[in-house]
Amino acid sequence: MRRVLKWLGRGLLVLAVLALAVGLWKREEITRLMAVNSLFAEDRIVANFSSMSRMFLHREMQAGTPAPRPQGPQADLPEGFADWLAARSVTAYVVLKDGQIVAEDYLQGTGAEDLRISWSVAKSVLSMLYGILLDEGTVPGLDVPVVRAVPDLRGSAYDGASIRDVLTMSSGIRFNEDYLDFHSDINRMGRVLALGRSMDGFAQDQNTRAREPGSVWQYVSIDTHVLGMVIREATGRPIADLVEERLFVPMGLERAPYYVTDGFGVAFVLGGLNMTTRDYARLGLLVAQGGMWDGQQLVPADWLADSIRPQAPGGALYGYQWWVPAGAAEGEALARGIYGQYVYVDSARGVVIALNSADRQFRAPGVHSEILTMFRSIAAGL
Repeated sequence: MRRVLKWLGRGLLVLAVLALAVGLWKREEITRLMAVNSLFAEDRIVANFSSMSRMFLHREMQAGTPAPRPQGPQADLPEGFADWLAARSVTAYVVLKDGQIVAEDYLQGTGAEDLRISWSVAKSVLSMLYGILLDEGTVPGLDVPVVRAVPDLRGSAYDGASIRDVLTMSSGIRFNEDYLDFHSDINRMGRVLALGRSMDGFAQDQNTRAREPGSVWQYVSIDTHVLGMVIREATGRPIADLVEERLFVPMGLERAPYYVTDGFGVAFVLGGLNMTTRDYARLGLLVAQGGMWDGQQLVPADWLADSIRPQAPGGALYGYQWWVPAGAAEGEALARGIYGQYVYVDSARGVVIALNSADRQFRAPGVHSEILTMFRSIAAGL
C-alpha cells in the first residue's frame, strides 16, 4: 500500500509539473482568452478600450509627420450635451468645423494620447484602401468572384459571392453576429483571435449559406476580413503596410496607430485598428474633403462618393463598408463600431465628429437614433 501511495504521489507530482509547464507555455494565449472574456466588463471596459496592445498581439504602424490641427472658435454645444455624454458613457469626442477643432474633451480618466479601439470603424478604413488600389488596377474589380481572387476560399460559403457582395455585406453566408451570445460566430471569432489562431482559416471554415449571394443585406463582419484577403492576395503585402503607406503617413497622425493581429501577423481589419480620437477625426476630414489631403488626392473622390451612398441590396442604408444615416443629406455618412465608436461626416456643412465610448447599452432601442440626432444637432449649430 505504501508503494502504491508512493507511486501515486510521484504521478501527481509529474502531472503538476506538466500542468505548470503547459501553463507557462500557453500563458500568453490564456491571458488573451481571459481578456476576451472580460473585455466588456463594467469595471474594465473603459481601460480595456485604451489598452488593447497590452492584451492582444498587434502590429504598430508609422504615423508620419502631423500638421497641427488648428483650433477654431469654441462651439456652443446643444443643451443637455453633458448629460448625454454621461448616459452614453462617452470617453472622448472631437468636433471639426472646416478642418478646425471647435470642441474636444476626454472623459472617464482617459486622455488625448490614448490609442482607442475602433471596432468596426476600421471597416471603413479598409474600404478607402480598396478604392485606392482599385483605381490603380492593383486589386480585382468588384464583380470578380471572391474565389477567383482568393483560391483558398474555394468550397467555402463564399463560393459564388463576388467582391461587391462582401464589400456591401451581402455575401449570403450564415453568420451569427450577436455580441451578447457566447456561442455566436462573432464571439467564436474573438476567441480565434485571442488564442493566436488564423483568421484566414476561420474564414475558410465558413461553409454554410443562409441565402443567395447578392440577394439580401446582412451585417457580417467576416466579410470584411475576406475583403482584406482579396487585397493581400492581389498585392502580396500586409494590410498594415498598405494602410500606413497610402493613408496614415501621407496624412500625418497624432500618434503611431496599430492593428490587433491574429497569431500569423494578419491584421484584424474588421475591427482591430487603434488610433487617437483626433486621428479618427482626421479620417472623417479626409472623407469630407473628397479624399483630398494637403493638395494630394489620397482616395479617389468618385470611390468615396459611391462608398457613402446606399449600395447594398434591398434598399439597405449601407454603402461600401460605410453606413448611410437614415434620411441622409448628400455627403452625410457614418463609420460606426460597437459600444459607441463613430466617425460622423457632414460634408455640406464641413463638420466631422469623432466619438469614442464604452457604452454597454449601445444596442438598446433608440440609442443609435439618439446619437445621430445629437450629431445632426451639433452640425446644424456650427
